[in-house]
Amino acid sequence: MTEQQRVKGIYRTTIVGSVVNLLLVVCKFVAGILGRSTAVVADAVHSLSDLLTDIVVIVFVRISGKPADEDHGYGHGKYETLATAIIGIVLFAVGVGILVESIENIVAVVNGAVLPRPSVVAVVVTVCSVLCKEMLYWYTINMGRKYNSQALVANGWHHRSDALSSIGVLIGLGGAMLLGEKWRVLDPLAAAVVSVFIVKVAIDLVKPCVDELLERSLPSEIEKQIEQIILSVDGVTSPHHLRTRRIGNNYAIEVHIRMDGNLTLFEAHRITSTVESKLKAQFGEGTHVGIHTEPIK
Repeated sequence: MTEQQRVKGIYRTTIVGSVVNLLLVVCKFVAGILGRSTAVVADAVHSLSDLLTDIVVIVFVRISGKPADEDHGYGHGKYETLATAIIGIVLFAVGVGILVESIENIVAVVNGAVLPRPSVVAVVVTVCSVLCKEMLYWYTINMGRKYNSQALVANGWHHRSDALSSIGVLIGLGGAMLLGEKWRVLDPLAAAVVSVFIVKVAIDLVKPCVDELLERSLPSEIEKQIEQIILSVDGVTSPHHLRTRRIGNNYAIEVHIRMDGNLTLFEAHRITSTVESKLKAQFGEGTHVGIHTEPIK
C-alpha cells in the first residue's frame, strides 16, 4: 500500500463518519427541542464535537501524508500525532463538561427541582444514535488498523464515547418516562458515570501522543527486535548507541555498528544498505534509518 493510498483511505473513512455525525447532530438537536429533553440536546453537542474532530483529522492527515521537504526533513508525520492529541483533548473536555452538567442537575433535583418529562421522539432518536455510532466505531477502528492510523483509531474511540453517552441518556430517558418525577435523576446519574469512561479514554489517547512529542524511545521489545535484525546481517557486530523514536506512524532509528576495518568502502556500504533494507522491510518503508559504522576493536 502506498502512502497516497493510505491517505485516501483515511480521508474516505473520515468523510463517512462526518456525514453520519452531521445527520445525528441535526436529528438530536431537533429531537431534544421537540422532545423536551436537555439530555438529548447535550448529546447533540457531543456529536457536534465528533464532527469537529472529523474535520481536524481530514485536515491534519492530508498534511501528514506529504513527503519530506526542505523544511521537514523527517516528513510531516507528527501532524497526525498532533491531530490525535487534539481529539483526545476535545474528548477530555467533553467528558468533563458532561460530568459537571450532570452534577449540577443532580444537585438541582436534590434541592427540589423537577426535570421535564421527555417524549418518545427523544427515545427513538437516541436508540438510532447508539446503533449508528456503534457501527461507525467498528468501521473506523478497523480502517484505522488497516491504514495504521493513530488519528483514525482515536476518532473511532470518539464514536464509541458518543455511543456510550447516548446509552446513558437512554437510561435516563427511560427512567424519566416510566418511573415518575423522582426517578428523573437517573438521567444525570447515568451521564455522570459515562463521562468518567469518556475521560479515561481521552487520557489513554493523549498519553502516547505526549510520549512521542517528548521523543520517548520505542518499547524495549521493539529495540531488542531492531538489534536482532542488525545482528542477522553477516559482517555486522556490536550494535550500540541505539536511539529510537516515533514520527507519526513511522519509526526513526539511529545506531552505531562495527565491521571489519579492512573492508573496502564499497563493501561496507553494501552491508550497511542491507541492514537498512532489513529494518525497512520489518517496520515499513517510511522508517528513518541512520547508521554510523565503526571498525571492530
